[in-house]
Amino acid sequence: MEELPRALPAGTTRLFAHYGDSLVAEHDPFLIGRLLEDGDSQDLAWLFAEVGAEAVRSWFRRAGGRQLSRRSRAFWAVVLDEEPGPAAEGAEELWCL
Repeated sequence: MEELPRALPAGTTRLFAHYGDSLVAEHDPFLIGRLLEDGDSQDLAWLFAEVGAEAVRSWFRRAGGRQLSRRSRAFWAVVLDEEPGPAAEGAEELWCL
């Protein structure tokens, strides 16, 4: 995966309270998943501008089933017009929504 430019919007850091900027910068899949699950409109605008829609779709096909809640998977499947990767065994019990 391409290295992401590292200019997270100031408000986005609220989603990474336990991580330094350098740690977030090194874990692109973690960044994408967290923003798709919990990001607001500014976070998502930044994500799609910096990472690109195709990289987000690729992540969703590969990891969306394991790293997003059922509710988020359903939403992003419609928005991205993609099917998420398979969910982890037992995910339905952990993610009730």
